[in-house]
Amino acid sequence: MSAPRTLFEKVWARHEILKGPDGDSLLFVDRHYAHEGSFHAFNALRKAGLKVRRPDLTTGIYDHYVPTDAARTPASAEIGDMITLFGRNVAEQGIRAYAPGDPHQGIVHVVGPELGETLPGFLIVCGDSHTATHGAFGALAFGIGASEVAHVLATQTIWQVRPRLLRISVEGRLGAGVTAKDVILAVIARFGANVGLGHAIEFAGSAIRGLTMEGRMTVCNMAIEAGSRTGQIAPDDTTFAWLAGREKAPKGALWDKAVAHWRSLPTDEGARFDRDLSLDASALAPMVTWGTSPEEALPITDRVPDPAAAPDAARKAAWAKSLDYMGLKPGMALDGIAVDRVFIGSCTNARIEDLRAAAAVVKGRKAVVPAWVSSGSTAVKLQAEAEGLDRIFTAAGFEWRESGCSMCVGINGDLLKPGERSASTTNRNFVGRQGPGARTHLVSPAMAAAAAVTGRLTDVRKLAAN
Repeated sequence: MSAPRTLFEKVWARHEILKGPDGDSLLFVDRHYAHEGSFHAFNALRKAGLKVRRPDLTTGIYDHYVPTDAARTPASAEIGDMITLFGRNVAEQGIRAYAPGDPHQGIVHVVGPELGETLPGFLIVCGDSHTATHGAFGALAFGIGASEVAHVLATQTIWQVRPRLLRISVEGRLGAGVTAKDVILAVIARFGANVGLGHAIEFAGSAIRGLTMEGRMTVCNMAIEAGSRTGQIAPDDTTFAWLAGREKAPKGALWDKAVAHWRSLPTDEGARFDRDLSLDASALAPMVTWGTSPEEALPITDRVPDPAAAPDAARKAAWAKSLDYMGLKPGMALDGIAVDRVFIGSCTNARIEDLRAAAAVVKGRKAVVPAWVSSGSTAVKLQAEAEGLDRIFTAAGFEWRESGCSMCVGINGDLLKPGERSASTTNRNFVGRQGPGARTHLVSPAMAAAAAVTGRLTDVRKLAAN
């Protein structure tokens, strides 16, 4: 009888072709996602006189550089050239790509799953760090660099060193107003932005199993912010129900065969991890970041920390620097900090469940600061419009944008002004992430909506009580 194995070990073993002399492994890649930033890799192939080995296993998606204004006007001539170049690259190599105007255009980590191209047990890569999102389906998914993208395009394989294994269990029932975004922010705040360094994370526990697929994708999406390149959640009936009938998912007898295999993937009883950590879901509250790292987060009911109370000299200096950049003072109540703008979008929180949650808060209220909604995909946008969510947002004064990465990252023209403070559903609050001098507070979609209608960081539970 074989020894108990983890989800990670099972997927790794099925994809390992050979082991190298330095301890790394050559792995087969089931699905590669490419976006406009892949031009370096295509240039490398062209210079080497190589073609894409399996164009059918690469999917091209326009997301990072595409504008989200109604006219889809590029932010600059240079950005426009990047978009055009991507189109030439994928056409030249025979890769199917989803461009603006296509009903499947959107953010790669939203579009891939909704098409059914992301499946349990797959090994998935993309030249984007938030590829960990796809691990929500029980896939092994991680971001790769430009040279690795070129290697995958040319060989459909990748060399990797096997990481150590970390299980983070979240047990119990989430309280009112507490979402998947709050769970992952609480994990990072509690255990640190480097807790997953050198590890593959499996998220487990009753609270994780109780999440929808949208929620699970949010958690895995931010595994990279916990220091790991990948995060996984074991597939179950929730996974299978979400995938059933998707355009690229298996059908008929193949579906039945696939599900039978997928049921064998979850971690076996008694399988060993290098580290085990746990969190009590019932103790969590809606979270908000106060600094310039996702680990600098606290419950909305708390106050801005004092660097003098930091546990060590390094964090004392880091906290002081963060507060200076964010324009905050120790002891300020987080609930009540004024914001200049609200953004709802990104590969973390721009799925239909996210928009429904935000719309439920907004309905019957008015935004008192500029607020944008950019759906994670055109399919999500169309579904939201069919449900009337767009009308709720626009009636409240929100701007209803096209799909794309938008104001998550400042490379497409969607920017905050220097010094502006935002409540954002994105994944990073780094210095300048949403534009030079921009100050970003990471929150859930419902919390972002609450900030839009009050003009300040607000405990959404107060609005639900009204």
